[in-house]
Amino acid sequence: MAERKKILFDIDDTILDFRTAERNAIRQTFGEFSVPADESVLRRYSEINLALWQRLELGTISREVLLVERFRMLFSELGLDAPEREVQQRYESLLESGHYFIPGAPELLAELFPRYDLYLVSNGNVVTQESRLKSAGISPFFKDIFISERVGANKPSKLFFDRCFAAIPGFRREDAIIVGDSLSSDILGGINAGVRTCWFNPDRLTAEGAIRPDYEILELGELPPLLEEIFKA
Repeated sequence: MAERKKILFDIDDTILDFRTAERNAIRQTFGEFSVPADESVLRRYSEINLALWQRLELGTISREVLLVERFRMLFSELGLDAPEREVQQRYESLLESGHYFIPGAPELLAELFPRYDLYLVSNGNVVTQESRLKSAGISPFFKDIFISERVGANKPSKLFFDRCFAAIPGFRREDAIIVGDSLSSDILGGINAGVRTCWFNPDRLTAEGAIRPDYEILELGELPPLLEEIFKA
């Protein structure tokens, strides 16, 4: 029997809709701490947060510092004296309390599960991700779940993927593909790891610079026929 192919999925904004969860949690948290939550503030928070996560991917900031620093920087810009560490703790507790799916995600997993070995690879926090996955009820679809905080390295580093691959019995790079929404984390990570890459790009962004995915999909429903084509005998 031929070895089953391995599909590595990112979690946030690939399977679970993190942007909606984040927005709702931020709005409620800021309201509780009397922090403005208009569109300009939310947009600025997102910009700061993204820049810090990119620094985490580069290894120039720790996760522990990042989680609080994003609020400290925002409140400093706004001239507010809000308690950034308490805000962070409340935000995380709200983020852990539920889930939203990317359209088509449950159906996709149900379709792929009988034919492929599915895995999750995430840079998120262990407690937050495990709580959201439990709420979503999708953990049984996956052979294993690799979260960087537990792996001891972050995407897109080769070390992260080397440790994941070492935990997958009989893993072969030619039998695997990573699917994710982030060029700098998922696609660059797959390139560093030597596996095929598929960019989930629902916002129809343009891939600029040196990071080029092998494949691109705009909707999750495009993935099953693409996988058949990629892995056909």
